[in-house]
Amino acid sequence: MTTLSRRSLLTFGLVAGTGLAVTACSPQSGNSTAPASSTGTAITHVHAITRDAAGTILLATHEGLFRLDDQDLTQVGPVVDLMGFTTTGEGRYLASGHPGLGVDLPEPVGLIESTDAGESWRVLSRAGESDFHALAAGPNGVIGFDGQLRISADGRNWDTAAIPSAPASLAVAPGTGSVLATTEDGLLRSSDNGTTWTTVDTPQLMSRVAWADDETMVGAGIDGRLLTSRDAGDTWTASRDPVGEVVALGAGLTDGGEVEALLVEGPRVLRSLDGGATTEQLL
Repeated sequence: MTTLSRRSLLTFGLVAGTGLAVTACSPQSGNSTAPASSTGTAITHVHAITRDAAGTILLATHEGLFRLDDQDLTQVGPVVDLMGFTTTGEGRYLASGHPGLGVDLPEPVGLIESTDAGESWRVLSRAGESDFHALAAGPNGVIGFDGQLRISADGRNWDTAAIPSAPASLAVAPGTGSVLATTEDGLLRSSDNGTTWTTVDTPQLMSRVAWADDETMVGAGIDGRLLTSRDAGDTWTASRDPVGEVVALGAGLTDGGEVEALLVEGPRVLRSLDGGATTEQLL
């Protein structure tokens, strides 16, 4: 593992143009064994942000998996462009994407699994077939989109399903298994594991969405505002001011019952406990 401070990331960024720049993805290889240079590793795109079962903040990026703690990033495991990433309640990590140079995984990797907190990965299914850009897991299994909506109870055997519009992101409620999909036609919800879909009435289109619990949703509006619902989407509140263009979003509840939103906006990793009224910069 290689620990990178925010300063080292930004120092590298002064040379490369930006330290944590969010850019469009292009094919790129990485070395799974060589440590990052002393100038740091530039993260060019964050695809997902979440907390794992132990409460650790994870960034799934174009350059692999990183843990974030006290403004320090620790790179974990081999370099895999993690286009899709999710965690399970049992502590497993699931992902999809492309292997870096020298990484012994197929291209694309299909659905891969880590049971050691990202230190190593093994293929579960669809090796060389699927690159899930939207991926989520819940009590009923795994759901992903690779140009076709696919559903699996065990991560190995898959069924296809129809969805009215291609999802930019997917999210699954941890208890009920209710699925949300952000699309260009609005927020969609399925209560039968992706078999049928209905439209959720929202103040505006969303680019990303996450469940904090079975009743609480957090969404990133296309105008940059953070949207929160505490009643499973019946009503919504929006932050007064935009937080920015959110490219990755995670949500959960604190021990005190506050709704925590984790978001990646431009070169910043932010945390909000008040629906976006204020934010704390984590990186």
